[in-house]
Amino acid sequence: MSILQRVATGDEAAVQECIDRYSGLVWSLARRLSPTPADAEDAVQEIFVALWKSADRYNPEIASETTFIATVARRRLIDRHRAEERRPPTAPLDDSPPLPASASDATMDAALDVSRVAKALESLAPEQRHVIELSVAGGHSHQQIATATGLALGTVKTHIRRGLLKVRELLAQGGAGEGTP
Repeated sequence: MSILQRVATGDEAAVQECIDRYSGLVWSLARRLSPTPADAEDAVQEIFVALWKSADRYNPEIASETTFIATVARRRLIDRHRAEERRPPTAPLDDSPPLPASASDATMDAALDVSRVAKALESLAPEQRHVIELSVAGGHSHQQIATATGLALGTVKTHIRRGLLKVRELLAQGGAGEGTP
């Protein structure tokens, strides 16, 4: 009985024997058809998983084990290459955030932002403000807020949505509560 036929029957020793015997072949194909060594390593793992899953399709009357394994490997590598071609190009993200002119400037900006938001929240109806504070500052779910306040769930969601829209509008105006709401 061939290695692949033994793999198909669930023989764990055959899986290791298959890896030991054919890893050189699979690695050389993967290295030749992969853009990086890391990609080749990933491909080799995928290929051996594919072999394990498709071992029952091996027929010694049609091809040798080496041919079957090389065919499975080649097809898997072609599929990986095609998938990579379909993937849109990505640009690396800049991990470093823009630095403020100084730490005191950043602190001052943050304090001004907090002050503007606080003024905007003060312009809301007390019930709206309370629900938003429970949600944003308290981290409570809408259901938890509904239970705690005795309001209907839909009312809680409406208060939060309308309140946040009002705060956004006030902040966009730059007044945060100054003038007419």
